[in-house]
Amino acid sequence: MKLTQAQRTSAAGLISERAREVRQLAAGQALPSPCTSVCRMDAANGLCEGCLRSIDEIATWGMMDDQGRRAVWAMIEERGSA
Repeated sequence: MKLTQAQRTSAAGLISERAREVRQLAAGQALPSPCTSVCRMDAANGLCEGCLRSIDEIATWGMMDDQGRRAVWAMIEERGSA
């Protein structure tokens, strides 16, 4: 089932808001995964419709350090706000 444009906009807003909350976490504090369990890649932009990550960001999340994860969250916030 494909998401409608309204659903995509809503999902992007929610993940972007979550990204802003994550930005407030102290350095060294465990960062949550951006996964929202809506795992569908958008062929047009190459991003997951649920978490706004690329397939490479999803695949390497478990191996990333805190700095790498914070960078991904920052990109998610940017993507969700666009």
